[in-house]
Amino acid sequence: MPDTLPIVADPLVRFQEWMSEAWSHEPDDANAMTLATATPDGAPAARIVLLKGADARGFVFYTNLESRKGEELAANQRAALLFHWKPQGRQIRIEGRVERVTDAEADAYYASRPRISRLGAWASDQSRTLPERTELERRLATYEAKYPGEDIPRPPHWSGFRIVPERIEFWQNMPFRLHDRTVYTKTAGGWAIGKLFP
Repeated sequence: MPDTLPIVADPLVRFQEWMSEAWSHEPDDANAMTLATATPDGAPAARIVLLKGADARGFVFYTNLESRKGEELAANQRAALLFHWKPQGRQIRIEGRVERVTDAEADAYYASRPRISRLGAWASDQSRTLPERTELERRLATYEAKYPGEDIPRPPHWSGFRIVPERIEFWQNMPFRLHDRTVYTKTAGGWAIGKLFP
């Protein structure tokens, strides 16, 4: 049976190692992650979003603040993330509180997006009922005419969220379902590290 994972004091170091390996095996959206949110009364919802930044402060993604996830995160500022990389037999589970990114961070990422994506942020009433596809196309054409060049301001309803981790679990597939699970729990002094039964 393979050895269990060596203990690394900083979970972000292990995260960056695993993410780098994932990109080498999954060049299309290795940064895809499941985001789980809940309403104030506990009704859960999950969807795939893309990680756009990870550092000691947390894990960042961007969205329409008026979308379902945006509204749920505003009402219940706790969330969970899940990365799953099947070729490596790995998962990372992240749980924590949620905060908005700064306007400067949102502006910088928004400006890096392709033009059509920036226009789409204006055109789409994300998560709301779309009577027919032509309505989205009409709205997109309206904003293409309004902003004919590259100077497209960030919509006030579009920004990012940072998941500030309080618990991170690294799961490595092992033979006979005797998987290796290492869990990091945030404490006042840093990270407490432990193992979990598979």
